[in-house]
Amino acid sequence: MVNRYKKRKDSKLGKYFQTSLPAYSSQIIYFCDYLSMDKTLQNKIDLLDVAELEQTLQELENCSICPRNCGANRFSKKLGYCKSDASYFISSICIHRGEEPPISGPNGICNIFFGHCNLQCVYCQNHQISFNNNPSAAQRFSLKDVLTEIVSCLDTGCEAVGFVSPSHFVPQVKVIINALHILDLHPIFVYNTNGYDKVETLRDIESLVDVYLPDIKYTDPSLSRKYSDAKDYPEVAKLAFQEMYRQKGSSLITRDNGIAERGILIRHLVLPGHAENSINVLRFLAENISTSIHISLMSQYHPTHLVKHISPINRILYNNEYQQIVKNFYDLGFRNGWIQDMESNENYRPDFEKEHPFEG
Repeated sequence: MVNRYKKRKDSKLGKYFQTSLPAYSSQIIYFCDYLSMDKTLQNKIDLLDVAELEQTLQELENCSICPRNCGANRFSKKLGYCKSDASYFISSICIHRGEEPPISGPNGICNIFFGHCNLQCVYCQNHQISFNNNPSAAQRFSLKDVLTEIVSCLDTGCEAVGFVSPSHFVPQVKVIINALHILDLHPIFVYNTNGYDKVETLRDIESLVDVYLPDIKYTDPSLSRKYSDAKDYPEVAKLAFQEMYRQKGSSLITRDNGIAERGILIRHLVLPGHAENSINVLRFLAENISTSIHISLMSQYHPTHLVKHISPINRILYNNEYQQIVKNFYDLGFRNGWIQDMESNENYRPDFEKEHPFEG
């Protein structure tokens, strides 16, 4: 079944709502109150053997965890493409209710937004934290601080932890998950990725990740080079999506409350002026993955000031463009997923300079 969802802003309350789900009406984001954490659990965090847990970070001495294969020593000052060191370089840890319903669930997801990215999409809505030339895109946390923030979010009722833009921080992701397991905490782990991932790296986290939430951006290498500085994106993403599908299959298994606990939910952001790319993306998924897969077709593209001179993505998406993609979605045999209303482009506009990035 394909569900329609949109986020609308209540100007009086400053809250966003999922209008297709009457019970899904709450504020998108809260920052966690670590002062309310159970003292016993805080003591367990304090007693963790961090040095032992962080042995896996040695992979970053000659970093090849993402398709860039820089070989950089991220413990040194000479960094690679992502300009990220071996720390927990994080922009925000917060409860987010603005994802697709089975991802946010009834209580929101604890999202960890890593700084920088192994793609440099010129149109990125999170450009404040994703551009690698911005050294202040995030702050460096200790492992114990990260865990304290996560546990505080889980204490509010979150059932899932999401790693956003994790492809260049996979060793840190593994450390965080393993540490939570040692604390006897077993939330759903969501790998929220741009799809530019190495098969070997995905296999390395197969036993740790419960839900894959990947974007699929392009099948045209000229577009991926022009907009994301990655000519090989289509080739790399094809292999990555096939690997995710091998691991999880086409089913999106949910709990009684609707939150996904295993599977894949694939996102595709429709770009203005590039309907052919979106059609080819859907055709690739139909022919190489499965028409039973769950897909989120996003109409929320909003041109930032950084693309004002880059045509045709310096405008919003037209309704007829999006409807053409929706029609192709059905024509190709897809039936599971979510579509958005056109007003979505006005709602997903985070500001990471604010304490609450997703609030108006």
